[in-house]
Amino acid sequence: MIYGYDPRTGEPVGEGWPESDARHVDAVVSAAAAAGESWRATPAAERARTLEAVAEALTAHVDELWALADRETALGEARLRGEVARAAGQFRLFAQVIRDGGYLEAIIDHADPSLTPPRPDVRRMKHPLPGVVAVFAASNFPFAFSVSGGDTASALAAGCPVVVKAHPAHPGTSERVAEVIRTALPDPALLDLVHGMAAGKDLVQHPLVVAAGFTGSVPGGKAVQALIAERETPIPFFGELGSVNPVVVLPSADRSQLASGFAASLTLGAGQFCTNPGLVFVPEDPGLLKELAAAVEAATGGPMLASRIRDGYLNGLERLGGLQVLAEGRAGEGAWAVAPKVFTVDLATFAEGLPHLAEECFGPASVVVTYRDVADLPGVLARLDGSLTATVHATDPAEAASVVPVLRRTAGRLIWNGWPTGVAVCWAMHHGGPWPASTSAHTSVGATAVDRWLAPAAYQDWPAELLPDELKDDNPLGIPRRVDGRLAG
Repeated sequence: MIYGYDPRTGEPVGEGWPESDARHVDAVVSAAAAAGESWRATPAAERARTLEAVAEALTAHVDELWALADRETALGEARLRGEVARAAGQFRLFAQVIRDGGYLEAIIDHADPSLTPPRPDVRRMKHPLPGVVAVFAASNFPFAFSVSGGDTASALAAGCPVVVKAHPAHPGTSERVAEVIRTALPDPALLDLVHGMAAGKDLVQHPLVVAAGFTGSVPGGKAVQALIAERETPIPFFGELGSVNPVVVLPSADRSQLASGFAASLTLGAGQFCTNPGLVFVPEDPGLLKELAAAVEAATGGPMLASRIRDGYLNGLERLGGLQVLAEGRAGEGAWAVAPKVFTVDLATFAEGLPHLAEECFGPASVVVTYRDVADLPGVLARLDGSLTATVHATDPAEAASVVPVLRRTAGRLIWNGWPTGVAVCWAMHHGGPWPASTSAHTSVGATAVDRWLAPAAYQDWPAELLPDELKDDNPLGIPRRVDGRLAG
């Protein structure tokens, strides 16, 4: 049985859920694949209305959902209500995306016999992948990166059915969220979930699964990749893994709220964010270090989501144990409560300790690296692994000229005078980055996340009667297209 546990007490929540055996996984995936046949053929406008109905269902059940999730995660009412709203917002965003039609990247090149060689009539657009998308839910976001998360929303928007491998940190929440979403779907089989580690293996290796999305740790992501490698037919794997999210504080930075902003970002959600500021580079300045230390010492951590995550955090602190402790806050209450802890080291020593000093310690921990000269930073920053974000604090843009090109190669989102925690759900967002931040160039948040579940197809000299509406000359759907090299409505 799979049990959720209350992080405040360590006691099991509910009666538990049976682990899904291979027969159950096969039944769920097969049903999803069958439902997907008609879903892929459903017009985008109708799919959009369904996505909006899902958003309304989630919003209507927020009182029930946040309370259930709080028992399994101890994340609190304000955070969880906000997360349900975020999850609903993702479904609404993807409704806009598929109504717009630009995501299909429809292109028409009419025949031109005058070219050498002569060009045939070629038309291209993207179609949903022909099968089921497997989603591995995250522990730290029971709504926004789980059953009701961006992977599910974007895959359904693309036209693909979804089977979620529920996270054991919140199985009861996962089941109830799935039930709520299914009330808004034309066929409940379009979304289902399975429980247990063995079920994850059976799911990702099922022949009807055509792609997998994952949010979690580097070891977890590598394990899923290894399972995919055993398949007779490979499938794409879109993983969001580890990230230390370097923050570079330059000498001209406004220090008025720097320390308080750092402490707030570090401890948000007990530090259980993939965008936590795990590395902060600051000028050698005893006064600044004192400000940072005071802010962290005044901060409170909280319970981790599970005992395994708590143990992983403590092991990470041991790995950093050779460094000087800059500050430690309060642990707060809860069976698995931990305190925020910040270490400090000079740039030369940090560079000597790479790569292990720059490994992610998931939780409210960070390493503050002091430097003497901005010119010393680029060479060290270039040695960091990929991250989801990189941040610069400065009031003089020219001062950042040497570090920005390096950070652009290091991270998928660049932030100016802000903090990395918090990822806006919008058209322009990119939530990904070089390995190990993610396994592909695609984002897991924002409008273009739908690209992961689409594949292009070209139609050469195809009869007009058989062309998809999106590629017909009269453009009956009115979507954006590129015709003979020019963008057109």
